[in-house]
Amino acid sequence: MKYLVIIDVQNDFVSGSLGTAEAVSMLPRLLQKAEDFEGGIIMTKDTHGEDYLQTQEGRNLPVPHCITGTSGWEFPDELEKLRKKKQAKVYEKSCFGSWELAEDIGRLYAEGRLESVELTGLCTDICVVSNALMIKAAAPELTVYVDASCCAGVTPEKHEAALEVMRSCQVIVK
Repeated sequence: MKYLVIIDVQNDFVSGSLGTAEAVSMLPRLLQKAEDFEGGIIMTKDTHGEDYLQTQEGRNLPVPHCITGTSGWEFPDELEKLRKKKQAKVYEKSCFGSWELAEDIGRLYAEGRLESVELTGLCTDICVVSNALMIKAAAPELTVYVDASCCAGVTPEKHEAALEVMRSCQVIVK
């Protein structure tokens, strides 16, 4: 089995409070990739509460985003339709990486039920790299890919820097 992991492609990261032109331009490529992907699809959802600004992340990044129940927390409409069609499992996460996702992938690999994972999404330099490294730690022999064309960083420079970090940690950048 192969999985495509779509990290945090939510309205606030595409067109909302933390959106970027790169995220907007990446979205059609990601939608096509997910539509054509032969394997399972997993998605993550950055999830914060009303107390976000009182958290460490909120003090360091004082831009409320992905607050549970808001439109910014939701997936873009086209991605939500695809999620339903492909019956993608969604992991809500309150920080950059998802322990639950990494543990589940590690378990599937240990059981011999997983051949590879490919990561896509937002932001390359925060949540994509965090999840890639957690997955590599949970399943060091698992082939992990990241599709650079289906990711976007906070800036183009940080996107490239994160890709280089992942290459250093034996994540295969496509």
